[in-house]
Amino acid sequence: MQTPLPTATIRLDGQVAIVTGGTRGIGAIIAQTLLAAGCDVAVCGRTAPETLPEADGRRARFWQCDVRKHEEVTAFVDAVGQACGRVDILVNNAGGSPPVDAASASPRFHEAILALNLTAPVHMSQAAANWMRRNASVGSIVNIASVSGVRPSPGTAVYGAAKAGLLGLTRSLAAEWGPDIRVNAIVVGLIDTEGDELPYGSDAARDAIAASLPAKRMGHPRDIAMGVLYLASPMAAYVSGATLEIHGGGERPIFLDLVERHAP
Repeated sequence: MQTPLPTATIRLDGQVAIVTGGTRGIGAIIAQTLLAAGCDVAVCGRTAPETLPEADGRRARFWQCDVRKHEEVTAFVDAVGQACGRVDILVNNAGGSPPVDAASASPRFHEAILALNLTAPVHMSQAAANWMRRNASVGSIVNIASVSGVRPSPGTAVYGAAKAGLLGLTRSLAAEWGPDIRVNAIVVGLIDTEGDELPYGSDAARDAIAASLPAKRMGHPRDIAMGVLYLASPMAAYVSGATLEIHGGGERPIFLDLVERHAP
């Protein structure tokens, strides 16, 4: 059962937002939250989804785009800008990686993971910035990163490296593009997507992970969406080049378990 969205108290009426990977998972909840805040929202994907995010009787608009291909990215962002008259907010949410042994994965696999998780946000940010600079108001880019980018990520090493690169990109673009555009990142912790899939192996494993976190629960997509809403809003007018960690207090250091296990 999906948890209902909280009521958005921040209003962004009249603004145009792009959310990559906004047709499902965390991205869909981000898109819904921005719709509820009054934004016109554009989402993209390689194939059209069966349903689109909606809130308060308004629905996101879909464009077909493979974010790994810079020509398609430019065409997509220009199409949104021309259809809506402006671009104010970009959420670089598309990303991910299946688990793989770094020693045996093919060069083509590594290149695809880098393209999706690092190069795509570069191209998308470039294209969106061209539109944001036409506005009288300050634009906002929010990059969705991961705890995999700030701690070891065995099994998804290149994904972790790409997310670490995304955090570096965030700081550099904020320094280069201010004051016209604010650029921030969210480090996403362990998230329960509330779907039928069990990304952590089993209900028991998920519950054990949740119990190990200081918040005593895993994150929900809405937690990330609320972070995006804040960073995109005037409440964060002096926030740029920042990393917002939304991980419920972080993962318990393994050495504490070893100390307790071997205590006299």
